[in-house]
Amino acid sequence: MSEKVPITVAYGDGIGPEIMEATLNILEAAGADLAPEKIEIGESVYLRGVSSGIEDEAWDSLRRTRVFLKAPITTPQGGGFKSLNVTTRKVLGLYANVRPCVAYDPFISTKHPSMDVVIVRENEEDTYAGIEHMHADGVAQTLKLITRSGSERICRHAFEFAVTHGRDKVTCFTKDNIMKLTDGLFHRVFDEVAADYPDIENEHWIVDIGAAKLADTPELFDVVVLPNLYGDILSDVAAQIAGSVGLAGSANIGDGYAMFEAIHGSAPRRAGQNLANPSGLLHGAVMMMVYVKQVDIASSIHNAWLRTIEDGIHTYDVYTEKHSTKKVGTKEFSEAVIDRLGMMPTHFDSAQYAERPSHKRSTVILRDEFVNKALVGVDVFIDWTGGGPDDLAGLLQPLQGSQLKLEIIDNRGVKVWPDGLPETYTTRHWRCRFGGHKPINHEDIVGLLNRMGDSGFDFVKTENLYTYDGERGFSLPQGG
Repeated sequence: MSEKVPITVAYGDGIGPEIMEATLNILEAAGADLAPEKIEIGESVYLRGVSSGIEDEAWDSLRRTRVFLKAPITTPQGGGFKSLNVTTRKVLGLYANVRPCVAYDPFISTKHPSMDVVIVRENEEDTYAGIEHMHADGVAQTLKLITRSGSERICRHAFEFAVTHGRDKVTCFTKDNIMKLTDGLFHRVFDEVAADYPDIENEHWIVDIGAAKLADTPELFDVVVLPNLYGDILSDVAAQIAGSVGLAGSANIGDGYAMFEAIHGSAPRRAGQNLANPSGLLHGAVMMMVYVKQVDIASSIHNAWLRTIEDGIHTYDVYTEKHSTKKVGTKEFSEAVIDRLGMMPTHFDSAQYAERPSHKRSTVILRDEFVNKALVGVDVFIDWTGGGPDDLAGLLQPLQGSQLKLEIIDNRGVKVWPDGLPETYTTRHWRCRFGGHKPINHEDIVGLLNRMGDSGFDFVKTENLYTYDGERGFSLPQGG
């Protein structure tokens, strides 16, 4: 008898306990070799005053098992409560979010019968770093952080997924026509990684037209890899246009840990009524069984689920008079899947999971450590209401010193001095760019800031300007 794999299980909130019970019953009936450890997370923990929604004993279980099957949770309304999903992903290093989005036509309504797309979303970086500041009254900032190593890991994960799951193409979505440094870095790393996989087709789309095509013609895509924010939005879009967000499961994968879940929320209005569709969490559990290398169990459960759908045994959310034969509750749906274990679908292709070796281990692509990095200026952001851009420039120029020169003032990224357009809307938040006449150092910048402070300017943020091997490491303002 094989040794049981320990996993951590959280029943969650709202419909969570019902769909988790249904999922665990199916896993047990299918013969899954698992040893679940139950933890408490979510609303009850938040309301005990734990802002993260998870206590130390739960972390102990996760560190011990390294595999987490999680039902949806409810985050109380109001400030002070952190996203448990984001916390878990970051603490455990779950950098890859994988969401298969598949159509089940004609049994589940969809406008895209042949859709079969996998969204691979970067899970830790981008604007989801959560670094935000109020710079002035009515002016807020969030930082978008993209790293070479984070981009390399997620792009390689997407190609590895394609190799191990028999997929033919990986597509990258970014907005690097606008965000040339952040999204540009992600795109460049994608191209570098793609060169290691010559048998997998690769392509890049600008995210706006890519999203339009994904919604209109999803059959153009196979595996899609995206930075965090775009991936969060488009994975839900893809799941919905495939048929229903309620059917989609999700895997969050790191180098040593993994979390599996449904992509939908806790739906508290449906709680305790035996109505909820457990399919999303069940699909997450199938991905978990592949992860723990019990692929025969994964295939058996998936095929039984497909047969149940084909037989028209549907929960209320996907029930139709045309393609359903029986409307059932959560418990009855799980029993129907259990009854069909060992059966194969007759309309859909059967699921056949297999252990496949990895093509290549992830290795971070590094730049030459001797890159020439030179400090050439500073952007100083100020909160100021003393007039227009010409007035501001007139006050700043006497403060610039011998090593620095005021070059550009912009407002929300649009140049307003010199020669700015009078139609440009301006707020009280100004970016003032000072460039060096010759090589500068930190003391030059500190001196500038001291002079500005002594003159009454409220500088709320600074960004040093560097070149790397002579290439500009900062963007120009619009119109600059």
